[in-house]
Amino acid sequence: MTSIVTLTLSPALDSATRIARLCPDAKLRCSEPRYAPGGGGINVARAIQQLGGSALALFPAGGPTGQHLTELLAAEGVACQALPISAWTRECFNVTEQANAQQYRFVLPGARLSEAEQTQMLTALADLPEMDYLVISGSLPAGLADDFIARLLQIAAQRGARCILDSTGEVLRQALAIGGLFLIKPNLNELRALAGEDSDEPDQLFKVARSLVDAGKCTAVLVSLGPQGALLATRELSERISAPTVNKLSTVGAGDSLVGAVTLKLAQGATLSEAARYGVAAGSAAIMMPGSQLCRRADTDRLFAWLQAHTASGVLD
Repeated sequence: MTSIVTLTLSPALDSATRIARLCPDAKLRCSEPRYAPGGGGINVARAIQQLGGSALALFPAGGPTGQHLTELLAAEGVACQALPISAWTRECFNVTEQANAQQYRFVLPGARLSEAEQTQMLTALADLPEMDYLVISGSLPAGLADDFIARLLQIAAQRGARCILDSTGEVLRQALAIGGLFLIKPNLNELRALAGEDSDEPDQLFKVARSLVDAGKCTAVLVSLGPQGALLATRELSERISAPTVNKLSTVGAGDSLVGAVTLKLAQGATLSEAARYGVAAGSAAIMMPGSQLCRRADTDRLFAWLQAHTASGVLD
């Protein structure tokens, strides 16, 4: 069976609550909090589990928050390898204002990793018995060594793993400068930043994405467009995938659900085009869920069937 590993360098214990109305200075009475594992790669592994697959989540964990995070993952049946660190795992807060159904997301910085802890992460990755796909997802903690990303990608290359990257800013730029990635998943703003321009035109976006592929930076670029779906660019095709219309409850976890679904489909032998449509279906399914809940398999499969039917009939852009 194809092995999927996810790497999360800034995991989080996510808590979600509701308030009647957000206002300054007053004591804001909140509903009972709901806790969930958080962090890009962790959520990718959770989404894969929800969709009937399996992945190993590798991440640093420290303090009571790190222990709680690990226990929540175990309760969901997600395979994980938590590497101990001295700092406490961060907490992040999602607050929904009931008066207008607005959601506020408070994201704290990730726990800083010492030099020894960074080496521990890389050694654990290199020592894994199997790794066909490596998903690197989420933000990075401050203080990483300048050559950390290079060493990370070198391990993936030595293991023959297809590397999927969903991150922003400097890590994305560093990884693209090294090249050899299998797939990157920038959103629209991240692709604009890479290109140094502010365009919404599909033709121009495809041109930017294809330039990365043609330069050997990656095999494929999947640009997430939120409720508008996604753009997929490879050497062989440029495809726009329109998302189905769904009832929006929360955007938390939609991107991670997309990446998880894409990775799972690829591991099952699907084409990039088919995997991208399954990813859009999973991202749409996640939007239908409240709080920080991820996609459900039944919703994802139903939306994927709709996308497949409309693609075949030529309705989809």
